[in-house]
Amino acid sequence: MGELFGKLVTGMATLLEWLYKVTVAIGVPNYGLAIIMLTILVRLVLFPLNYRQMRSVVALQQLHPKIKELQERYKQDPQKLQQKLMELYREHNVNPMAGCLPLLIQLPILIALYRALLSFPYTVAEHARFLWVPSLSHTDPYFILPVLAGVTTYWQMKITPQAAGQEQQQRMMGILMSGMILWISATLPAGLALYWVVYNLISVAQQYFFNKHLLAGGKGASELAGSDKKR
Repeated sequence: MGELFGKLVTGMATLLEWLYKVTVAIGVPNYGLAIIMLTILVRLVLFPLNYRQMRSVVALQQLHPKIKELQERYKQDPQKLQQKLMELYREHNVNPMAGCLPLLIQLPILIALYRALLSFPYTVAEHARFLWVPSLSHTDPYFILPVLAGVTTYWQMKITPQAAGQEQQQRMMGILMSGMILWISATLPAGLALYWVVYNLISVAQQYFFNKHLLAGGKGASELAGSDKKR
């Protein structure tokens, strides 16, 4: 498993170097642009998994009132509660674990990209400069990218749908996560902070797309999950 992950990290670094050569070919040689291109590419590849994951989240969110009703009715009988919950999930073709699998699949890819950027050897040092950052291999001297990383992390978490009753916990988690990302980004190479900002911005755009098509579209939980099951 370790060898496979190592190959994945190497593959990410190789792809980044190839994208850098693309920027050279088009006349704007820059590793920052290559990082942006790589992040966009990875997010596009993972889009189907993210979409399936969000459909499962929305389906469970829409079933929340019925789940809460069963929890109140059978709170003294955990075994009966589990039985009724399983019946509810089957009735609406919802798999409560369906949202976890896409996350487990994409996590190694994202971690490999992180590891590749953490120790990436910028072969042409002058092309590792990006806007106000003298070198993507060093920290952002003005802390602009870390601040953007923290703000976009909070933004992305804020617009992500959550089950009813978890709004307060989600708000606190968003504040803690954004603060942690800001601090980490301020201590690591600016190339990683740039990756995180771009990653979050794409995530926000995708989340607005999900919200528009899965929430504003008015689809019911059974319809959402049922269409996934047919696939």
